[in-house]
Amino acid sequence: MKLDSTVAAVVTGGASGLGAATARALAAKGVKVAIFDLQEEKGEALAAEIGGTFCEVNVTDDASVDAGFAKARAAHGQERVLVNCAGVGNAMKTASRSKTDGSIKHFSMEAFNWVIQINLVGTFRSIAKSAAGMLTLDPLEDGERGAIVNTASVAAEDGQMGQAAYSASKGGVVGMTLPIARDLMSEGIRVNTILPGIFETPLMLGAPQNVKDALAASVPFPKRLGHPHEYAQLALTMIECGYFNGEDVRLDGAIRMAPR
Repeated sequence: MKLDSTVAAVVTGGASGLGAATARALAAKGVKVAIFDLQEEKGEALAAEIGGTFCEVNVTDDASVDAGFAKARAAHGQERVLVNCAGVGNAMKTASRSKTDGSIKHFSMEAFNWVIQINLVGTFRSIAKSAAGMLTLDPLEDGERGAIVNTASVAAEDGQMGQAAYSASKGGVVGMTLPIARDLMSEGIRVNTILPGIFETPLMLGAPQNVKDALAASVPFPKRLGHPHEYAQLALTMIECGYFNGEDVRLDGAIRMAPR
């Protein structure tokens, strides 16, 4: 797919981190970008910077997502590109015993469901609604109507202690990539997923320097955290390369996460 001013895109979680880097990279190609996020101040500022549109969207809510797509399409037309970066994480052992008083607790079902609803169900909700819109588009010369990029995590394959909910949600994104690509193959819509390793996201940048240094040292090569623009670079490759379809690709400096 050629990325230029004739193409509209939606980036969920686009106000910061990997999503913001992708929104900037798409806009640099001339693409009209709509940012879906709950961070209004950051989202509006980025939209102004790149000449895009901010839509305050909660990916766990049907009406909110519908309103976001309606606003984005009114401003830019039907999107041919969707990049899903909206996501959250938490950490808690499935069950544990207190070292102080011996009391036992388990992972909160509410906390588990919260991660699943945003990372997995929210991603699928955005895909389904965007793909339905893409079906209204006339195909390009090669028969293509659209391209979708999702964000999973290396935790989908080697999750650490406390990451049961996060790993399950990201593993679900990986697991549904090929079936969705097959669902949409006759309509000319491609679907791929990136599994980032340890990146310089706002959450990670807030960690103590010694923690960041230790994490960087654990990466085989290069021994540093990933840069958001590197995620964006792979996302654009997945969109632009017409033979890229149904794939889940790690972007992690060859790291394999230890149990803890």
